[in-house]
Amino acid sequence: MVSRMKADAVRGHLDGLLLAVLEAGPLHGYAIITSVLNRSGGALDLRTGTIYPALKRLERLGLLASSWEAVGARRRRRCYRLTDAGRRSLAGERADWREFTAAISAVLNPRSPA
Repeated sequence: MVSRMKADAVRGHLDGLLLAVLEAGPLHGYAIITSVLNRSGGALDLRTGTIYPALKRLERLGLLASSWEAVGARRRRRCYRLTDAGRRSLAGERADWREFTAAISAVLNPRSPA
């Protein structure tokens, strides 16, 4: 059984999550949500009201670019892809994450009693 993480647990890491799932190639919003859900083993279930403002913000910052894609005869959906700046930002997010998790791990799982 997979427990869902609290929304607050994602705060501060949302940009990195979005950039990471777009690293493999362009995706539309629902596919981004599904990718995060699948890659987290069901623990991270992002809401559309959370990701779309974040995607727009990342696009304004130049980390993502988007374009419209036709779906069937009458529908379109916006697809997002990483820019070169987005790839650099993702590398920084990963480095920050490693540093953060190492520090938290050192406190929660000390090698010897303090």
